[in-house]
Order: sequence, then structure tokens, then C-alpha cells
Amino acid sequence: MGFLNFFSKKSAAPLLKLPSGTFTVDRGGKILVATLPSSFPAELVREIGQRVLAAFLEARNAQLPLNELIIQYSSLKIVARELRGGAIIFLTPQALATPAGKT
Repeated sequence: MGFLNFFSKKSAAPLLKLPSGTFTVDRGGKILVATLPSSFPAELVREIGQRVLAAFLEARNAQLPLNELIIQYSSLKIVARELRGGAIIFLTPQALATPAGKT
């Protein structure tokens, strides 16, 4: 029986419930206000904020007018709006598509 345990999977990271809420970050990436559930890891919120700020900064450096960024995943939608160096970021879970004709 111990031999079979050798092939068993290691414990996987727990699945997270997709967040629904909003947060704002200043130009330094500091989270100012958030309406996200406290169960959602702050580290992920910070990383999303930093990536969004980096995208706005790169657009500004390339002299491209970028005021809004929309990222659409199959199960999560991220909408970010630039706020004078900072950003407001909306996270919205997406419902899984149902087959045509079924509701």
C-alpha cells in the first residue's frame, strides 16, 4: 500500500472563488480602497494592480493614449481605468456559457 502512495498527487493549491469587486491603486501600486472579499489573497490584488499600472506606463512612454484596459478571460473580466497615474480596477466573474436553446 505504501508503494501506491508514492504515485499519488501532492496536495494541490486550493481553488479560489473568483472575486467580484473593485479596488484602486495609487501610482506607486499601493492599494487605497477595495471592495473585494477579504478571502481573496492581497498578494494577487497587488500583482493585478502592478501589471495594470505597468501597462498604462508603457502606453504613456510609447505616447499611446490608453485610458481603459479590458482583459477578458473565459471566467473573469478585468476592467481598469487610468486615474492620473493610479488606476481603478473592476473584477467581475463571468458566467459559464450555456448551450444554445437551454437556459
